[in-house]
Amino acid sequence: MPTEIERKFLVSGDYKKDAIKAIPMRQGYICSGSGRTVRVRICGDSGFLTIKGPSFDGGMSRYEWEKEIPVQEATELMELCDSGRIDKIRYLVKSGKHTFEVDEFHGDNEGLVVAEVELGSADEAFERPSWLGEEVTGDHRYYNASLCRNPFKNWK
Repeated sequence: MPTEIERKFLVSGDYKKDAIKAIPMRQGYICSGSGRTVRVRICGDSGFLTIKGPSFDGGMSRYEWEKEIPVQEATELMELCDSGRIDKIRYLVKSGKHTFEVDEFHGDNEGLVVAEVELGSADEAFERPSWLGEEVTGDHRYYNASLCRNPFKNWK
């Protein structure tokens, strides 16, 4: 089974000057519960269907299966999603041999900026950019499926 290993951080500085790409994203969840999710995502002209299992390793690892689908099918599947959507721009930012995915949220999650780095193993070292803030790996509030149910605007 393919396993995603990643660490998640809040962002506290200027990352955009180092971004190599910006990708607008819209996503929703057909279902989510018990740590399992079925997600539909539209990235530009591409659609994706993703299934994720519950996390382990303190929230750092989880099973992930993803398949690219036509954007028209992804648009149709969005109609089946639970209420709440994620709208964000993902910036790809190189740091050493890794590329961080920095998500700048919009809509109900406006003001939240989170960075993730994918790793080959749970103990893999990585270069910490200066804009990387507090680690929130394993904090379920920062999972996108949780942000659909309890958006950042309600945290204040």
